Amino acid sequence: MKFRRMPIEIEAPEEMGDLVKYNLTESSYKDQKFKDLALDFSNITFFYGPHSGGVELRSLISKSGGLGSENEVLVTPGASSALFLIATSLLKKGDHVIVQHPNYGSNIETPRLLECEVDLVTCYLENNFQLSLAEIKKRVKSNTKVISITTPHNPTGTHTPWNVVKEIAAFAAENKIYLIVDETYRDLNFVEENAYASTLNPYVISVSSLSKAYGLPGIRMGWLSTSNKELMEIFLAAKEQVFITGSVLDEEVAIQVLRKRKDFLVQVKKDILEHRKITLDWLMTEASLECVVPTTGVFIFPRIKVKINISSFYEKLNKDYGTYVGVGRWFEMPDEYFRLGYCWGTKEDLTRGLENISSALH
Repeated sequence: MKFRRMPIEIEAPEEMGDLVKYNLTESSYKDQKFKDLALDFSNITFFYGPHSGGVELRSLISKSGGLGSENEVLVTPGASSALFLIATSLLKKGDHVIVQHPNYGSNIETPRLLECEVDLVTCYLENNFQLSLAEIKKRVKSNTKVISITTPHNPTGTHTPWNVVKEIAAFAAENKIYLIVDETYRDLNFVEENAYASTLNPYVISVSSLSKAYGLPGIRMGWLSTSNKELMEIFLAAKEQVFITGSVLDEEVAIQVLRKRKDFLVQVKKDILEHRKITLDWLMTEASLECVVPTTGVFIFPRIKVKINISSFYEKLNKDYGTYVGVGRWFEMPDEYFRLGYCWGTKEDLTRGLENISSALH
């Protein structure tokens, strides 16, 4: 396999040094500080933990997601590694993969790395970025192995209604196609609260993490879930080949945070709604942009609708205003689009960053 770096990683703000003053690229809730989490590590033993992940951790994840038991959970170092383990376990050269688009890079790039035929089902702003089951059905071939969707959706801030997810899951099972549902933002859905999609049938695999909704990307804590015992054994074997087991320190952080999950998310959602209001109020005044109002997550995906030199806009925004957004090419979309994360920084920095976007546009 020949790996190549993706634009979203090459141009990530942490790779840009001190150039970023107003960071509106981030797709997560604000990063948490150790001192604010009130964690106790006094009883940790630095040993090889259970290969699937600690029992209490998997139990907490199972209960929060409405799963059958902790045996339906495999803990991984972040959701990205879960996606990689799934793809490399299920796919081979020549397999056909249907992927919702736009999407997080790994959901597209890893199947390409494996020399699969990747078929992008693009969701359009004009249709509120909604996923069409009819369009998925049109794309299915005799060699279709996987359908990959993301809900709540990154980068648009929308979600696929639960009844549609159920229809897609049923269609996938009927055709013996695996359905991967990236549910990293599940806890930030402000419209519906559902179980993990993996509860629907044994062909569905859900993926999630603590990185985005909990502001804990630095501990690399994710997981996949499936009720398919055969698949779980394969994924565990893949994990053991690459990682053997996880970090007991990271797992302990996750356990202590998930023990108080409900209270933690109350504050998270309060903060998000405050930042969201600032952003939507700004959008109402910015005639140069068009956008679907987000129903989930911590970002929007506006499109520039006026005729300007797009590359000059980003250059001015970055160099003159020290402000960064996630450009469309991060998601294989035109650069007229950009992802704007509105809940990573302070409200003051968000307000200033939004003003800077308007100034650079004008």
